[in-house]
Amino acid sequence: MPLHELIPRERFVEPVDLLGAMDLESRAGEDRPYLVANFISSADGRATFHGRSGPLGNPADREMFHGLREQMDAVMAGTRTLEVEHYGRLLGKPERRQRRVAAGRAAEPLMCVVTRSGHVPLQAPIFAEPEARVAVFAPPGTSLDVAAAQAELIELDPGELTLTTALRRLRSDYGIRSLLCEGGPTLFGGLLEERLVDELFLTLAPKLTGGGMSPSITSGPELSELANLSLVWALEHDDSLFLRYRVG
Repeated sequence: MPLHELIPRERFVEPVDLLGAMDLESRAGEDRPYLVANFISSADGRATFHGRSGPLGNPADREMFHGLREQMDAVMAGTRTLEVEHYGRLLGKPERRQRRVAAGRAAEPLMCVVTRSGHVPLQAPIFAEPEARVAVFAPPGTSLDVAAAQAELIELDPGELTLTTALRRLRSDYGIRSLLCEGGPTLFGGLLEERLVDELFLTLAPKLTGGGMSPSITSGPELSELANLSLVWALEHDDSLFLRYRVG
């Protein structure tokens, strides 16, 4: 599924080749992984339609979505996103897992969840996947007993349970160099507030929601100052725009 690259130079590119050349791991610091966020938005600024992000996408968006996962050491999502989007196995296609192993990576990324309330959506399909690896940062007393996945609980006192701490532990304890945030808006807003986001991949869908109460890609407190973005690339396919920005 070639995409039409508009910036930085005009050409047609295959997502697997474009994403495979990023080498995000080399950008990791000693204290935390290099973090990129991936979102889709309607043309009128909504991140979901009827509560789900899926209706906004198309096959090219899904190819970029799974292609990004293939390149990452770990994926992070909020508990509400896990529930609503019915998260299952991160890489369903065997060829994606095979390419990772050939590149010296684990067959699948580590799934990372941070919950300050202690609520873990164990009904999400990923927790029923025996081959899925999940790290859950949560307050003391949280239970993962019914999870069939390879789930590890990292208990942190409420004062220490921050996104900064979670990323530091992912880097030091798990060797995570590249981390993908897939939402939701509250998690993304928190990462921005703690100045942890390095890049934003944004799909601009050629669709209008017409209003409603659906969120934008961020929610939570307004930042003390604007976070500036610089455009790395712009791609087009079937009227959708795929934008990659560096943050700051």
